[in-house]
Amino acid sequence: MTFAAPVETKSIRFRARSFVAFTLTPETPLSEWLESLDRWIGNSPGYFAGRPVVLNLNTLKPAISQIEALVAELGLRGIRIYAIELDGNTVLEPSLPPVLIGAKEATAGLLMQADQKASGRPEEAGRAEEGRAEPGKRSEDRPEAPATLMVKTPIRSGQSIFHAHGDVIVLGSVASGSEIVAAGSIHVYGTLRGRASAGVLGHSAARIFCRKNEAELLSVDGWYCTAEEMEPALRGKAVQAFLEKDTLRIAPFSQ
Repeated sequence: MTFAAPVETKSIRFRARSFVAFTLTPETPLSEWLESLDRWIGNSPGYFAGRPVVLNLNTLKPAISQIEALVAELGLRGIRIYAIELDGNTVLEPSLPPVLIGAKEATAGLLMQADQKASGRPEEAGRAEEGRAEPGKRSEDRPEAPATLMVKTPIRSGQSIFHAHGDVIVLGSVASGSEIVAAGSIHVYGTLRGRASAGVLGHSAARIFCRKNEAELLSVDGWYCTAEEMEPALRGKAVQAFLEKDTLRIAPFSQ
């Protein structure tokens, strides 16, 4: 008599995972919003390449047919929509990205370096943390000060630095085609030729400092200025960028 060997079954393991995505929020008139987006892409080619993008339609509130057209328009610009944020019980066609439920704004604990191998983050980087809470003392009494990321090597073209825990200090130069994104301020002690975005988690008091301004784009708390929009007198100079009454100002260090 022969006996069949028992079939070994494997259970399927499900895990929850959080990640940070960029959000696009179209506004009316849509044609002008798309023109503004085209200018951004023209000044920062490849900015959205390989990045998860969520389309927030709570402001626009378009019809289903308009959503399909908008997703197609963004696709032509190389922007791949991973999910759509839309209040209510809207049911979208299976061909469209899914509706995102329970989305939250990014916090310092969520914004991380995305795909370090792809971004080519410099190896020689050190983090200096200050203001550690005393042992046994509750964090509510004395919150930990934001950490500073110090990059000791030049940032080459195609590299990206994402830091959600405070300021970024670059001791060298930042090449054209690279970018720095920080929750706090950005300090570049060499030439800044790439893109720099400070205060990305809503820190309007953040600033950008560089010894020589050749930047493709400067942004503080979502307000930005491209190279074409900067005053020629500020190019090649030591400058700082900061917000003043919801306006991005770029001024020499002396001001």
